[in-house]
Amino acid sequence: MTSPNPAKRTLAQRFDTERIALGLAAPLLAVLLSVVICSILLLTSGRDPFKAFNVMFTYGTASDGQVLILNRATTYYLAAVAAAFGFRMNLFNIGVEGQYRIAALFAAYVGAQLNLPSFIQIPLLLITAMLAGGIWASIAGVLKVYRGVSEVISTIMLNAISLAVVGLLLVPGIFAPKVSSTSNSVQTDPISASSHFFSINTAGGVLWGFIVVAVIVGVGFQLTLSRTRFGFDLRATGRSESAAAASGVNVKKMVLTSMAVSGALAGLIGMPDLLQNSYNYGTSFQQGLGFTGIAIALLGRNSPIGIVFSALLFAFMDVTAVQLPLQGDFPQEIVQVMQGTIVICVVVAYELVRRYGLKRQQQKVGAELAAQAAAAAKKEVTA
Repeated sequence: MTSPNPAKRTLAQRFDTERIALGLAAPLLAVLLSVVICSILLLTSGRDPFKAFNVMFTYGTASDGQVLILNRATTYYLAAVAAAFGFRMNLFNIGVEGQYRIAALFAAYVGAQLNLPSFIQIPLLLITAMLAGGIWASIAGVLKVYRGVSEVISTIMLNAISLAVVGLLLVPGIFAPKVSSTSNSVQTDPISASSHFFSINTAGGVLWGFIVVAVIVGVGFQLTLSRTRFGFDLRATGRSESAAAASGVNVKKMVLTSMAVSGALAGLIGMPDLLQNSYNYGTSFQQGLGFTGIAIALLGRNSPIGIVFSALLFAFMDVTAVQLPLQGDFPQEIVQVMQGTIVICVVVAYELVRRYGLKRQQQKVGAELAAQAAAAAKKEVTA
């Protein structure tokens, strides 16, 4: 019997529906467990969880809330993609936090010193940020390749060092102006007007145009993983370095390249806020984006599409959390609890789904072997 023509396969044959269902089950189970845990916490404190979730849903579906969610999700998506790129290589780049801070500082300084036409100025700032983030992340790659230092340890230490470097440079007379402004915070000079990224005026407010860059990054990430030789080598090395080396992949080069690219993507994290909101870098610049990106990447299973939904979910919770103390006697911190429990639950959910998927695979193999044995026995009887 000849095998069917792949070009004539049905849609059900091309897509393994059970595999897709298992892939969706883990994050959905994690979110559901988190909602249940937070509901129990609210009930024990004498508050109605349904009312709290209704407040979040009502504001999240309003036009102004949707714009804020998209703006926040743009930054979160870039942070998650930066972390996911390293994860796909089986590299745990915990240093995304420090990389984007270094990148934002240098980009803000360059943007304040130059006033070129926008079509030159903005790409220059993006390149500056990506170079700064990539170079900072490459330190961990070099230590891993040539000294065998775990990237987890080195990137954590580099996070602490980045704080010291930023503090050293962000002083009056170096990256900050000698004469401080009316604000008590130390910050760089404002970037030039030509550095401002375009925005879209909507009924709900100003939508950051940097969402276009986030879409381009996501599409590029997906195409790189699925359509290029580098993407194949990346996934192969992440699954087994020894097998990849046996097939001719230069593992050391892949580690260095992957860390540099992950850091370069991390350099873009602070750009939406810098080019469309704060217009300078200072002590009040948004922090914690790198660690949030790691959580979002894990929830989205390091997939460009999955990260979209997890970034929107985290942005939804962050934006709507502000309304909880305003619309009722609800603690805003319950959203942080929800986000934390999602991260914990997603690890448990992935393990449960993995075990179930492995069991199902073993059952399928056993059924196929039994069917082949029965067919062979029937053939011998008829012969």
